[in-house]
Amino acid sequence: MMKSRAYALAGTVALSASLRILPWRGQTQNNRALCASSSGASTNVADLRVSYSKQGLEEQSLSADPMAMFRSWFDEACAAKVLEPNAMCLSTCSENKPSARFVLLKNYDEQGFVWYTNYNSRKAQELTSNPNAALTFWWGDLERSVRIEGHVVKVSDQESDAYFNSRPKGSQLGAWTSNQSSEIEDRAALEKQEVDITAKYGALEKIPRPPHWGGFRLVPSRIEFWKGRESRLHDRITFEREGGEGPWVRKRLQP
Repeated sequence: MMKSRAYALAGTVALSASLRILPWRGQTQNNRALCASSSGASTNVADLRVSYSKQGLEEQSLSADPMAMFRSWFDEACAAKVLEPNAMCLSTCSENKPSARFVLLKNYDEQGFVWYTNYNSRKAQELTSNPNAALTFWWGDLERSVRIEGHVVKVSDQESDAYFNSRPKGSQLGAWTSNQSSEIEDRAALEKQEVDITAKYGALEKIPRPPHWGGFRLVPSRIEFWKGRESRLHDRITFEREGGEGPWVRKRLQP
């Protein structure tokens, strides 16, 4: 069994020479300039275009371990102060109908990538019916993206308890307040639910974790690293496990 190594999100930043942070070149400002219009006319979406850099990914300088490479990229996104670097798009599919939304990565190690949610939510119900899912990170300031595919399992109650107990009290009450994905009459009704929950649990020194709230872990079988390059000849390096097990096999894909 592969020995697990937890990489804490608030851990030290280790920058490698082969994966150094790109200098800021004002690309976001360029796009904002394209979007701005003094005449009030609609933006021409086809004109929105960013030229990427020459720096790319060379196999001889890359780690053979995709989790080590992810750790380097994630640390560099944190060091570059990318807005919410742990934000990831979770894609699910149920009854041949795809669905996507953003969630926050809360832990990762060699076992997989963890986030927390309401087990009665739409995403959780879709994962129950089809545990195959995908995650996508986009770190535009660094011209990088990571795509991860695999199967999803619930984390242990102990893991969910530990993370829940580390959350701010307001977030703990929020987990009790929201019946995530369920229809509600209006905002006032939601705020009334919060008042009722606060009256019930707010004075407690330790708020219990809701039984319908906990973590999921995506166990990866495929991880792709994307780096923007000039003339749209981007670099794409993938790591795959045959049958989801065994050693990682690295390949380069055409853009």
